[in-house]
Amino acid sequence: MSSPPPKYRPDIDGLRAIAVMLVLNFHAFPDAAPGGFVGVDVFFVISGFLITGIIARELELGRFSLIEFYNRRIRRIFPALIVVLCATLVLGWLWMLPQALARLGSDTFASAAFLANVALLLQSGYFDIESAKKPLLHLWSLGIEEQFYLFWPLLLMLAARLRWRILAVAAILGVGSFAFNVVLIGPNPVATFYLPFTRAFELLIGAALACGWNKVGHGVKASDWRAWTGVALIAASVPIIDSHRAFPGWWAAMPVAGSALLLSAPAAWVNRAVLASRPLVWIGLISYPLYLWHWPLLVFAGIVKFAPLTLPERELILLASVVLAWATYRFVETPIRFGVPSRRKMFGLGAGMAMIAVAGFVAVWGRGFDYRLPPEIRAMANVTTESFKWRFHECLLDLSREMTFADTCVERDRRPLVLVWGDSTAGALLPGLRKAQEARSFGIAQLTSSSCIPALNADIPGTPNCRAMNDKVFSLVREISPEIVLLHGTWEKHLDNVAETVVALKRKTNARVVVLGGVPAWKRGLPCEVLRYFMLHRTLIPERSPSASSPTAYDAVMRARLGPLGAEFISASDVLCNAEGCLTRIGDAAEDLTASDQVHLTEKASVFLIESIIDRLLGGEAPAGKGR
Repeated sequence: MSSPPPKYRPDIDGLRAIAVMLVLNFHAFPDAAPGGFVGVDVFFVISGFLITGIIARELELGRFSLIEFYNRRIRRIFPALIVVLCATLVLGWLWMLPQALARLGSDTFASAAFLANVALLLQSGYFDIESAKKPLLHLWSLGIEEQFYLFWPLLLMLAARLRWRILAVAAILGVGSFAFNVVLIGPNPVATFYLPFTRAFELLIGAALACGWNKVGHGVKASDWRAWTGVALIAASVPIIDSHRAFPGWWAAMPVAGSALLLSAPAAWVNRAVLASRPLVWIGLISYPLYLWHWPLLVFAGIVKFAPLTLPERELILLASVVLAWATYRFVETPIRFGVPSRRKMFGLGAGMAMIAVAGFVAVWGRGFDYRLPPEIRAMANVTTESFKWRFHECLLDLSREMTFADTCVERDRRPLVLVWGDSTAGALLPGLRKAQEARSFGIAQLTSSSCIPALNADIPGTPNCRAMNDKVFSLVREISPEIVLLHGTWEKHLDNVAETVVALKRKTNARVVVLGGVPAWKRGLPCEVLRYFMLHRTLIPERSPSASSPTAYDAVMRARLGPLGAEFISASDVLCNAEGCLTRIGDAAEDLTASDQVHLTEKASVFLIESIIDRLLGGEAPAGKGR
């Protein structure tokens, strides 16, 4: 065995600094550093190089102890991690909604058990939108590293006992891991990203370099050539590799090879003058706590603001991360890691991590500690979409499962007949129309389909049967001859097709065509808005809020386009929104919320909206009987 000398190399801390800055820039400024996530791959190579070198030297001297190895790992990894996990749970308690806090508890448990990569594999991918809301997303890399070190020292001990060449063992396993990664990246890219078996080659190339150190030429000229090649590979990987590439796959060879080349060249000018410079070495020394702190701060800043962070805000968060990282390194990591080693420290840190895991489990078991919220706020948060009141699977079809309406969807013996044609937001109008029938004489025909707006000849992404269903509904319209056709949906696209539908209805039927504009859209759902407002202000959300996206501007476009074609346009946002914002509730009880999610009206809101427009919808007819 040949391993690098134990002398401290400041250029390695400089390379750590480059790695952590790549990751920070990717998370804070993804457009500027689309491939910055390769910084994690640089960390893996460094880790494999340093730790394998230490183990190999101790095995050569006959003094390697598995217990002492894990003692060092615990003193290196646990102190800063315990602090960050504790802080994350506290911030979650203060600012997270119960469901999100329960998910954080699950992720905390997994992180404390160094299984974050497995947990994320079972949930979603690293680049998914939902993953961007997870404060502990970045700890997947720590899980891979620690899982690797559960087995690698044992393999090295076995190799030394059997007199196998460790370099050959590292090379064979590394090639196998890389091949596994290349084969699996196509059929299962998420698993390839998170599994330790498919990422082990990154640590093993560092291990192979450590074991074959004496086989590398260390002259200045050869070192310069390798170092500049390494710089070029890492630098090129940042703009070339992005979240749309199949990563790791073949692409991982760029940053991994670049890191190994830089590590192999301590005599190179780049290493001595740039990587070993004091600013980079300082950042490298705090790189571990800096990596731990930056992502939770970015996530929680977005949670508190409930909007995208501005450039100055992200810069300030990174600055705060540096300050916290230095404080953690100076007052937590250094005293424990470099103080007098003892088994007491090891067991104390282990107990602390176990307590963190228990706290995460309790957060899950306690449903995110929803008792933090008053009963009325909890009730609003738990408002559900009551699709059964819209006659789901009967007159509101799921086109992935059904294509036939029930006979009861058309009240053929009542006139005038109002045909409701649209998507699930049109289905949500049914409770209001039913209520209006108590005071007015008219019939209802409901022909609605989930995620299928009433637009002939339109291909709706994600709803392949929508086009055929709209053709079917148009045929039924001609058959049942309604006096009024009410078109309603999430009017975001396909205005030309809606116009085509209006023209076809006016040409082929004698019905009045009424187009009801879209309802307000609550980006994260109105129940979440209620919870967020309470967490920030400790009071019930006002009756009107500017947080909704009002379709007022698009209403004007639709009115101008469809009016000349013979359609009568009614704006839902004129009823539900004004200059102060859109209506959040019609009272103080949970059932008084106006939306059960992003766009679907509750029963109360459906009644409120239809009551406001029913006379116009029916053509100005006076209320019958007792009136409104």
